[in-house]
Amino acid sequence: MEERVQMKQTLSAFHVRPLARLSLLLITALLGACASTVPLQEPTSSSERNALPRNWAQSPSSPQTPAVAPTQSAAAESSNEAANLALLEDSLRPGVKIELNENEAQPDLWVRLRNGFAMENLENDLVRKAETWYSSRPDYVQRMTDRGGRYLFHIAEEVEKRGMPTELALLPFIESAFNPQALSTAKASGMWQFVPATGRDFDLKQNIFRDDRRDVLASTRAALDYLGRLHKIFGDWHLALAAYNWGQGNVQRAIARNQKAGLPTDYESLRMPDETRYYIPKLQAVKNIVLAPQKFALTLPPVANHPFFLSVNLDRDMDVDLAARLAGMRVEEFKQFNPQMNKPVMLAAGTNQILLPYDNARTFAQALAAHRGPLASWTAWSVPRTMSPQAAAKEVGMSEASLREINKIPPRMLVKKGSTLLVPRAAHRIEDVSEHLADHAAINLAPDTPPLRRLSLKAGKKDSVASVAARYKVSPAQVAEWNKVGVKSTFKPGQTVVVFTAPKASTKRVAQAKSNSKSSAAAKPAKSVRKPSSGRAVVASASQSNGTARQMTRQ
Repeated sequence: MEERVQMKQTLSAFHVRPLARLSLLLITALLGACASTVPLQEPTSSSERNALPRNWAQSPSSPQTPAVAPTQSAAAESSNEAANLALLEDSLRPGVKIELNENEAQPDLWVRLRNGFAMENLENDLVRKAETWYSSRPDYVQRMTDRGGRYLFHIAEEVEKRGMPTELALLPFIESAFNPQALSTAKASGMWQFVPATGRDFDLKQNIFRDDRRDVLASTRAALDYLGRLHKIFGDWHLALAAYNWGQGNVQRAIARNQKAGLPTDYESLRMPDETRYYIPKLQAVKNIVLAPQKFALTLPPVANHPFFLSVNLDRDMDVDLAARLAGMRVEEFKQFNPQMNKPVMLAAGTNQILLPYDNARTFAQALAAHRGPLASWTAWSVPRTMSPQAAAKEVGMSEASLREINKIPPRMLVKKGSTLLVPRAAHRIEDVSEHLADHAAINLAPDTPPLRRLSLKAGKKDSVASVAARYKVSPAQVAEWNKVGVKSTFKPGQTVVVFTAPKASTKRVAQAKSNSKSSAAAKPAKSVRKPSSGRAVVASASQSNGTARQMTRQ
């Protein structure tokens, strides 16, 4: 038993920097253990898995030692590597002594959550409605709780660190059913459903490479920070949750209306949209189900009171497909733990860690140590000048179709100077992407049309925005914007009016075309025109008032 515990302690040292060194240390430790013990079997029972360690993080690593020569003995190699082992500690609770069989790791996590419930209970018909909805969908509840089991331990740890009620750990059940890839019609994204603007307020990066609103660790940090701020403002968790769903300003205005009318200002007394009115009753229903699932004929899957995943440092850019393969996972499964990636490559400067289940973290470290070849086949390229996708594809050595697809460039668009494109790595592009690009990469597009020509003209009598727009075949809104006036405005006679039009043929070409036309007409004999029997003749007259030719009929 002591040997098995020692082996587990060795295997728990995963969160290290750099990854290649981590893998070598792990394999070396395994070799050293195997030299003096009987080979151990994989922990397969639920009790063994429940004894897995907490999430570990390593303090800054010591300098790398030179590679060991192939002729060096395994024992000597183990000794050299063991001398360089760095201090390991729990990343969530630094300084806590490593105890694999500690008592607190044994209970079900649901028990821990129940013990931390501290919010005032809500009792109304909407709570009963939500309870009925969930209890009538046991398959949905099963899928939702299975997904939640991957993330609940980390969220519970973060909630407790902040001294918050553990009901908040259940909030992703309401927001996204614990789906980190969820996207609402309002563009709210991730497990905690941040809209873009609020995400940026809480330092959740959103660029072409990643969207931290979907990042499990970053979004949890941001959501709890936001909820903590709202609770400080309102002093009540129900009002704080209403503001999380509806917006801080909306709740403040609803409170002000009730104060002005002499009405109570608690959550149930405020006038609010139906979605917000039903939001907290749904959370209360989930809380009631967690407290007594048998009462609703539901069964909660067991969730161990230790991390489901480990955090592994990422020191080099790496393809998502390769990382999943090294971890022995399907890409779809890998993305459940690392859903923030927008592109098929992870940038170490922006995403400096990946999350992996315990067994897969070990597999990843071993496979990475044995891997030979490049880690990334993609990199970022800053467009040096505004150019077409065709020209950009030719410059980076890929097909236009591939460039458009990987960078989501629509037809008839130009890529503007300074944009960042994902392109294949090449002999002259082997460096990892910089931190600045990883955090601020953006692609800016412009219509692939000829540049507009600026015209300045003097307004005539009765000229208006509408008449100028009709004359130059543009919209009144455009003319109004160009001249900083209203759409229904009129211009004073002689006032300078600015219009942008598509470029026409050069004056020289127009003059040449007119000259050729006159020469051709002079070379041909004039034809007699016979008057129609109806007594009508067609005469061409050039109208100088609007610069267009009109056909006039004279009786």
